[in-house]
Amino acid sequence: MFRPVTAAEWTELGPAPIINGVYTGRLSAVAASPSNAGRLFVAGASGGVWRTTDGGLSWTPLTDALPTCAMGALALDPANENVVYAGSGEANYANHSLYGLGLYKSVNGGDTWQVLAADTFAGRTFARIVVSHADSSVLYAAVGYAGGFPARSAAKGHPLRDGPVGVFRSVNSGVSWTQLTNGLPSVAATDLVMDPSEATILYAAIGDIFGHPSNGVYKSTDGGNSWTLLGGGLPSGRGRISLAIAPSLPDRLYALVTLPATSTGGGASTDNLYRSDNGGATWTPTNPGSFQATYGWYLSIVLVEPADPDTFYAGGLTMLRGTAGGATYTDITPPHVDMHALAFDANGVLLCGGDGGVHRSLDQGDSWVDLNDGLGVIQFYPGISLHPTNPDFVVGGTQDNGTNRRDGTGLGWTHIFGGDGGYTALHPATPDTFFVESQGTGNLFRTMDGGDSFSYAGSGIVGSDRNCFLPPVTYRANNASTLLYATHRIYRSTNNGTNWSPISGDLTAGPPSAVRALVIAPSNVQTVYAGTNDGRVSVSTDGGSNWSVKLTNVPGWVRVKREIAVDPQNDSVAYLAVAQFGVDQLRRTVDRGETWLALDGDLPDVPVNTVAVHRVGSAGTLFAGTDTGIYTSCDDSQRWRKMGTNLPNVPVMDLVVNAGLNQLVAATLGRGAWSIPLPPDGDSDSNSLLDMFDFLAMQLCFSGSVGQPGFQSPGATCLNEFDLDFDGDVDLADATCLTARLEGP
Repeated sequence: MFRPVTAAEWTELGPAPIINGVYTGRLSAVAASPSNAGRLFVAGASGGVWRTTDGGLSWTPLTDALPTCAMGALALDPANENVVYAGSGEANYANHSLYGLGLYKSVNGGDTWQVLAADTFAGRTFARIVVSHADSSVLYAAVGYAGGFPARSAAKGHPLRDGPVGVFRSVNSGVSWTQLTNGLPSVAATDLVMDPSEATILYAAIGDIFGHPSNGVYKSTDGGNSWTLLGGGLPSGRGRISLAIAPSLPDRLYALVTLPATSTGGGASTDNLYRSDNGGATWTPTNPGSFQATYGWYLSIVLVEPADPDTFYAGGLTMLRGTAGGATYTDITPPHVDMHALAFDANGVLLCGGDGGVHRSLDQGDSWVDLNDGLGVIQFYPGISLHPTNPDFVVGGTQDNGTNRRDGTGLGWTHIFGGDGGYTALHPATPDTFFVESQGTGNLFRTMDGGDSFSYAGSGIVGSDRNCFLPPVTYRANNASTLLYATHRIYRSTNNGTNWSPISGDLTAGPPSAVRALVIAPSNVQTVYAGTNDGRVSVSTDGGSNWSVKLTNVPGWVRVKREIAVDPQNDSVAYLAVAQFGVDQLRRTVDRGETWLALDGDLPDVPVNTVAVHRVGSAGTLFAGTDTGIYTSCDDSQRWRKMGTNLPNVPVMDLVVNAGLNQLVAATLGRGAWSIPLPPDGDSDSNSLLDMFDFLAMQLCFSGSVGQPGFQSPGATCLNEFDLDFDGDVDLADATCLTARLEGP
């Protein structure tokens, strides 16, 4: 029987985890029960809060229905571990370290939550939350801006993105907050620790990643009422700073200091890791070398052994164990690089969270085991591909976990290519042939055996061309040998990627910009649409050689996107998704970009990352992938409905329609891939239901309006909208639209 799209539910596809390597996506925080070693909480960077009660053998997502899954900090109340605080917004400053929407609090171990202080913290990020061990009603928070290059681009224009940052205090268990400014600057705070023996002593790291003059370590001895900048050999004015205090010797502190980041994201190698033996009065450099590469703004964490103040751990690109107070260092990097969180469980066992999920070591980092089975927090980048006849086959690129392939029915995927995985492109006739890429220009590779082996396929692409980190690549639908690839210009291959040649000029307004979106019209391969990360939308009518700029100043993510969708039947009709607050976020052109109409209607004011269109006969359905899930609308309507009830409020980065299999697949930044069935084009078992829709449509048209919430439509509009022909039939797409309208908003 016919099942409307709005009533269908999503099926999680994974990866949870990537089976060869047993990795999952990036974690931003780890918190452990002080009494039960099997009870842990982790925060996906944009995958929400998860809990295990069996030491990582299984995981349960806890915050899917909350306003955002972007997370930065976790804390348990020392007096009652069932009280859990989660600060939304990831304070790791990458382009994908997204803004938060307030503080989450649970009083029952994560079963239910309330959202606090959204007006205080929305649009920004949490680096650390500290609950006083002397009084559980007193909390402190280190707050920073949403990251990115350019600065704050990960806030996506949130209206509160420029609100106050620094250190905040609550004296009523998180309900309300006050910024602490007596001696503290209003500059991004990157860490915060409390003396384990005296709750009035705190240390705050002020660490604007670009090297603010006020950066440094500040100390308070009166619960945060006043603060003093520490010197004694500790530098000021550097970049990001991370702190750790020894539980067994509170006068022992460690500060990991990073050099300032450049405007393009480089430069931030390790300045030094400093030790203080006297509560911050003086500091000694321990000289660990540079283990943060050039992006210490993204990778910076330090933690001291509970019973040994001389042994500590420092995480960056790799991970070090310091002994004898930093006199010696040993590389103890877990199976996956890029560390963001460290903690000890109730048995004093080391836990590490990073870009590959969570790992545990029983021997101070000499060996590691993963705890990633069932932890579905993979971050997909745009550019997934679907098999034309096999609904279980999906291939896509992921953040720091390469390109992965699903070819079964479970949550496990196979890692098939390394690096940051980007765009993929499947051969339209022989899908065992497809392309994958890693970050940068020209890093394109082709498989002809379904992903078991790859050969280089970027010959002719100039490596110095500007790129959007992961350049788009796409096949022509009617020519199995022709592909297009985009840097700041367009390349074409006519021999299935063996060689490439540039065919266009620069589509941007100039350096450092590049093309972030590229789509060939399915019905006319001479029509090509492109979007650039300096806000241009251009159209070519000769296959990509010559271009005309149709829009400028379109905001959005600086990296690769699938922000343009072309109607599968009409190359003049295209849709544009805009990933920004406070603008027209969904637009349509019917004249190849000459004019654009906003289709936002009652869509919430939330960034739209991607758009897809599905045609069934003459009717169509639009799908908008937003920062908080997926919305659907029928035939360019101004009315939108949330699609399904079980998809987490997670950023959706890609939507791909498999029309032949009536399938829609969504790739998310933080919760892996999901699939939902679409209405088939014809269903012999649905006649009685269609008769009911036909009757209801007739009632709507001749009564002029219907008493459903949000629905007021005159009869003539209804006739046009539902395309009724009075012959007793309403097609399936019409029925879907009618269902959406009858159900109300």
